[in-house]
Amino acid sequence: MSAIAQSAPSSQAAQTPRARNRRRAGTIAIGLGAWLIGIVFIVPILYMVLTSLHRPGDAQTYPPSWTAPLTFSNYKGLFDSSDGIGIPLLNSAFTSIVSTALVLALAFPAAYALAVKPVRRWSDAMFFFLSTKMLPLVAGILPIYLFTTKVIHMPDNVFVLVVLYTSMNLPIAVWMMRSFLAEVPPAIIEAASMDGAGTMTILTRIIGPITTPGLAATSLICFIFAWNEQLYAKVLTSVTAQTGPVFVNTLIQTEHSYLAQLAAGATVVSIPVLFAGFAAQDKLVQGLSLGAVK
Repeated sequence: MSAIAQSAPSSQAAQTPRARNRRRAGTIAIGLGAWLIGIVFIVPILYMVLTSLHRPGDAQTYPPSWTAPLTFSNYKGLFDSSDGIGIPLLNSAFTSIVSTALVLALAFPAAYALAVKPVRRWSDAMFFFLSTKMLPLVAGILPIYLFTTKVIHMPDNVFVLVVLYTSMNLPIAVWMMRSFLAEVPPAIIEAASMDGAGTMTILTRIIGPITTPGLAATSLICFIFAWNEQLYAKVLTSVTAQTGPVFVNTLIQTEHSYLAQLAAGATVVSIPVLFAGFAAQDKLVQGLSLGAVK
């Protein structure tokens, strides 16, 4: 019996280095896989940026000329002319920021009512919000176009895009915010109510700071969706309310070399979203993981 008892720890000690090596190999394999996936996603972006720094003739060559001289003339051409990308970028910023602010102002109290103080048949209300996203965007183009041009007479107007983007992102925001607010401890809200705090005070001074990561994640996603939207913006705008993605689409030509200028426009339009993502990446990770683990 003593021999058996002595041999058991020795066998476990012999297996420990093997287990450690296996775990280390698994960690290295996962790390290499993550790097490979990251490279696969980043290479097209790097190619777009590199193409934007080439002259039109060098950008059209096949295979691509990696050693061609670099120039910023494509970016200069986007901003020099009076009909350049400057106004479309301002329109995109205005519609995205204002619609996101309206979405948060409407979704926050709605999610509070559905999560903290749920109404009867609240699940039916949530699925009604979700059902509004089941209609294809292209199915609503004709009635919306006729309404904006024939009824309210507001063609080529940024405020029409603000209303559309708010209505498009509101169901997603309500669903996200409800999952965040459902994680707020009810005891905190009850204690605030007993101290005499009203609904607005509870929302702004108690629940708001607790759910800041969720608010940041929701606002960033709504901002990205509004910034990248192109279908309604292309149909409902022409010159005055033209957005950045629509302007980039106009750079596609049939007779001249346009790849370099198109890559420059796509890079400029992508920069605000990338900066917003990097600036809020900590809050975004916290917000998207909030409520995922009980």
